[in-house]
Parts: sequence; C-alpha cells; structure tokens
Amino acid sequence: MKLQHRHGPPRDFVGYGRRPPQIIWPDGRLVAVNLVVCYEEGSEYSLFEGDSHSDGWGEYPLSAPAGIRDLGTETHFEYGSRVGIWRIARLLERHGVHATISSCAEALRRNPEVTAWLRQSGHDLLGHGLRWTEQWTQSRDEERDHLQRAVALFIELLGERPIGWNSRSFPSVNTRDLLIEEGGFLYDSDPCNDDLPYFVPAQNGRLLIIPYSKTLNDSRYLVSPGYVTPKDFVDNVEAYLDFLIREAREEGGRMMTIGVHARWTGQPNRAAALEGIIETVLSRPEAVFMRRNDIARYWLSLFPAEGEAP
Repeated sequence: MKLQHRHGPPRDFVGYGRRPPQIIWPDGRLVAVNLVVCYEEGSEYSLFEGDSHSDGWGEYPLSAPAGIRDLGTETHFEYGSRVGIWRIARLLERHGVHATISSCAEALRRNPEVTAWLRQSGHDLLGHGLRWTEQWTQSRDEERDHLQRAVALFIELLGERPIGWNSRSFPSVNTRDLLIEEGGFLYDSDPCNDDLPYFVPAQNGRLLIIPYSKTLNDSRYLVSPGYVTPKDFVDNVEAYLDFLIREAREEGGRMMTIGVHARWTGQPNRAAALEGIIETVLSRPEAVFMRRNDIARYWLSLFPAEGEAP
C-alpha cells in the first residue's frame, strides 16, 4: 500500500535554487502578471445532473442533506454564468486587458453565448477539465477518457484545443503522464511551487511547467483567515506585486498569477476589487499582463530545446 504513494511526479525541493535564471519579459518588463478567470458554472457536481451529491463551493459552508437538491448552491453557480462572467468581461474590455479563461468544457457547452464571446475576445483558454470534478477520484482510464473528451469538446466549441491544463484543486498522480501521453499540451499548470516557469523531463523530451498559485485567489473570500473585504484582495495584490518588482530589479524577472471566479468576483463589490487590481497592475510600468499561453511561448523562445532555433 505504501508504494501507491510513490506513484506520480517526483518531488523537487531544489528548483532553481539560489540563482534563478535572470530574464526580462517583453518590452523590458520585470513582472508578468497572469489574470486567470475560472469559469466552472454548469459543470459542478449536482444531483440534478445525476451526480451522487451536490457541490459545496457556494457562498456559505452549508449544504443540503444527502439526497436533497441544494438549490441555494445551484443558483449561486448560475449567478456566475448569467451575470458574473459578463461583469468581468466588461471590466477586462474596458481596461484592454487580456486574461486566461480557465474553463471546464461542459461549462462552455451549457452557455453558447459565453463560448461565442471567448472565441472572439482575445483571451486564451486553459483547460480545466471536462467537468469540475476531482481527477484524484478517478482511475487512470477514467481520467484519460475525461481528458480526451474535454479536448474534443473544446475543439468542437471553440475551433481550437487547450495547450495548457489546470486541474480542480490538485491533480491526480496520473495527470501529468496523461497530459504528456495525449501529446498536444505545451504546458502543465498544476504545480504551485515556483515564481518562474521551468521544465520537467518527459518521454521524448521535456514538459514546460507554468506554475499556478492560490495565494492571490478570490476563494479566500470563503475561507478563514481570508479576505474580509474586497479591499483586502487589492491590498494583497499590491503588496505582492511591489515586492516582486523590487526583487526583480536585482534578481531578474518574475511572474505572478491572480485567480478569480465568475460566481465570486462577478459580484459587484468583488468586481470593484478586480477593477482595483487591474488598475494597480496597469499603474506599474515594470509590470505587464500576459496571457498564460504567451508566457509559455515566450519562455520556450528563451530556452529552446536542444536542436531548436531560439
């Protein structure tokens, strides 16, 4: 039984160590800021959809008894797809910011208008599952099937596939191997262990890791200790960004991830926080918003594989 716990990627406590690579982002910027908008509404667990239980990531730590539809949480998710995503979309458009949309394929299928918006918006796609389910609860074959079906559905809906992947909460021990096996992924965004992209060995080469982070995430409105007011989120981003800028002047470029969800940050008071965050980043000439796919391609241009042209 103990051997089961040794499956999956090896642990790495060293990384770049004391001397990370000294890089500069496009146009001489010191910090690449990736804004991730999570769109999961309609793909969560729900008795109505035939699941054995309903999801619990509503606004309060309450849930209906087993076997009873949780209409409170269901309609909370619906707020994100009916209202929240459009409030966020307007904010991004108003400020000319391109974000990364981390979406489940089924969520897009359930809302054709969001799908149409994503196709023409200039934002990029980060694969977030077929549904908003936990990969670690699935067998390797089940997870492979969900991954393949998700990619196929993204292509059907958007005319393109995701080149990056981020699991719900955390991946299974099989996820990275399955991404490599599938063959079309440029990067994995499940690890949360660095401030810079890095490579891991893969069959027939290497796989790029674009680290995620849950430090600057609107889920902290729902956990304690977390954000009590929207201003807490803005202040946290400002402190994080300004420290990275000071560090990057001496040590080289850094990246940071800010994660928001349609059903949470789409609420008016929290949307005000997102606007404050966007204005904070735009006011720092050392920082630049970059889509996740662009970060990946830029990193590959800086560190091409052996035999590839830079």
